[in-house]
Amino acid sequence: MRVLMFGWEFPPHISGGLGTASYGLTRGMASLHDIDLLFVVPRAYGDEDQSGLKVIGANNIQVAYKKIFFRGEKRSFDKIEVESKIVPYTDPDDFWRMTREEKNKNMLYVEADDQGRIEFTGGYGSNLLHEIDKYALVASVIADENEFDIIHAHDWLAYPAGIAAKMVSGKPLVIHVHATDFDRSGGNVNPVVYDIEKAGMDAADRIITVSNLTRETVIYKYHIDPAKVITVYNAVEPVGGVYDKYDIRQINDKVVTFLGRITMQKGPEYFIEAAYRVLQVMKNVRFVMAGSGDMMERMIRRAAELGITDKFHFTGFLKGMDVYWMLRLSDVYIMPSISEPFGISPLEAMQSNVPVIISKQSGVAEILTHAVKIDFWDIDAMADAIHGILTYPALSKMFIEQGKAEVETLKWENSAKHVRDVYLDALN
Repeated sequence: MRVLMFGWEFPPHISGGLGTASYGLTRGMASLHDIDLLFVVPRAYGDEDQSGLKVIGANNIQVAYKKIFFRGEKRSFDKIEVESKIVPYTDPDDFWRMTREEKNKNMLYVEADDQGRIEFTGGYGSNLLHEIDKYALVASVIADENEFDIIHAHDWLAYPAGIAAKMVSGKPLVIHVHATDFDRSGGNVNPVVYDIEKAGMDAADRIITVSNLTRETVIYKYHIDPAKVITVYNAVEPVGGVYDKYDIRQINDKVVTFLGRITMQKGPEYFIEAAYRVLQVMKNVRFVMAGSGDMMERMIRRAAELGITDKFHFTGFLKGMDVYWMLRLSDVYIMPSISEPFGISPLEAMQSNVPVIISKQSGVAEILTHAVKIDFWDIDAMADAIHGILTYPALSKMFIEQGKAEVETLKWENSAKHVRDVYLDALN
């Protein structure tokens, strides 16, 4: 079975859990010998891990370039096809009248280089919606030029690309919902994003959600037929001997770590308030907020207001081996998310021998047994859980041993097999 998969990021160029989950699933699918995977991202850098799959960038696809030969000439000419309203002998007034008439139509204007390739940043900047539209345009070209059996699109950024590929090929579309705008916005949904998500869900033959929590959102907030919505839980990539090169930490204080985007969805303010309560009764503990986001400055100011900046550290965004090094230093990992569709980072912490505290409002809470689960808003319960793990070695040891054994059963190969079943269901 050949799969045409659209994503937005792929390691080592990632900014969060979407890239991590996409990579983990592709690694799991690479172990399935009946799956041939072509993974598309807006921008490929050339250093992506392509073992077991092929990664291509939309930025490297020629969308309007042809080699043509004119009669009587032996050499070829480069031809770039563009749509233009400029015609001979049109005066400026007529030209502007013609272009104004087109302004309200649903048209996409893109700029290509001399090889007919469209530039992509592959990021999340102010031109994101335009890049999504351009990505869909290139996706239609890719779908037209490649053979495949099924289309798989990760998250709302890639839904238009998946829809475009389906329109060109007529092949079934599976979309993968890693989060919805209800999660990201705290309920203050962006109508443009909602419409893109809704269009993807309506066009999809099957919808994969990362938790039952997200499945319920898809069904009831987007009014989707429950029969085509299937939950497939994420997993965690084995770390192997990743810690072998790290020395044991040289500090005596306990370390409590928050690792994720510093945005409303992740509940960073509750972490700071809980830290303040713990520091009222414990002095030999430090708190780390590892990540970046739009709430970072606000969180720094709040820590200063509470007078705990001497015990609080902001590292900025961490990726790659820096994530494992931070976990190596930690005694407790906490994810106080307000709305978390899944949450892979607690699994990474557990396999790194770190006890975890997670909010009940997270998808990963559905599958974990050996983790402390609290409501994100219950600061006192959060502080009590941190204090208990740091104070009682036997409690910490139990969570470390049982947690690691539990998380080792969560393999991407199993998730990949479940996804393959979804493919077969869509094809049938």
